[in-house]
Amino acid sequence: MIFLKTEDEIDLLRSANQLVSKTHAELAKVIKPGVTTAQLDKLAEEFIRDHGAIPTFKGFPNPYGGPFPASICASVNDQVVHGIPNDIPLKDGDIVSIDCGTLLNGFCGDSCYTFCVGEVADEIKQLLKVTKESLYKGIEAALAGKRIGDISHAVQAHCEKHGYGVVREFVGHGIGKEMHEDPQVPNYGRPGNGPLLKNGLCLAIEPMITLGSPKIGMMPDRWTIKTLDGKCAAHFEHTIAIHHGKAEILSSFEEIEKIEGKLY
Repeated sequence: MIFLKTEDEIDLLRSANQLVSKTHAELAKVIKPGVTTAQLDKLAEEFIRDHGAIPTFKGFPNPYGGPFPASICASVNDQVVHGIPNDIPLKDGDIVSIDCGTLLNGFCGDSCYTFCVGEVADEIKQLLKVTKESLYKGIEAALAGKRIGDISHAVQAHCEKHGYGVVREFVGHGIGKEMHEDPQVPNYGRPGNGPLLKNGLCLAIEPMITLGSPKIGMMPDRWTIKTLDGKCAAHFEHTIAIHHGKAEILSSFEEIEKIEGKLY
């Protein structure tokens, strides 16, 4: 069932998502070669809890195994999504996708950003650039009266035009009191198809794009998803509300980009 949000509920979603954005900015300050994703997870959890919220990912149920053991997903290089933080130091040239969620005053925030670690190869920077662009292409298509397929097609067309793979098994989603609500928001599709976009609809749009083949597999931990060809993947996500006929972005990359220097 699709739940349309009131003005007050959109305000609460905005607050939860701004906290996610601030958490990402805190991580951006310390991401560098030698730092571990376990250290990033600890910092994120402390920051979220210090601001009166709960990290929604920690303990999230898994139909294939045990609950998620951390507060962020940290997916490195060829890991697409749901990477479990660990004690392996990040290396110069790595990329790491940090997906983060909060529960604040009964409403959820959810956003992902793919960070560069040190000096990253130009072809990887280009993948990140195009993936981020595709997110905004999808957001531009999120207009009242359009349909989910218009968002999906905008993402797919932009990424495939550049020769990248579009992951199909994992999708964006509605968001509100629950982190995952209806409708699903695929990163591929046909214009004019799918549920109608209406004022009050809140969505997490999240392109997951690969440098090579879009084929993926699950690691033995039953969480981490990797590309089968071992090539890198990028993942960017914003939470939006259809508000006064168009998309309002409730999360933000602004502080991250100030810290990173907008590398792509």
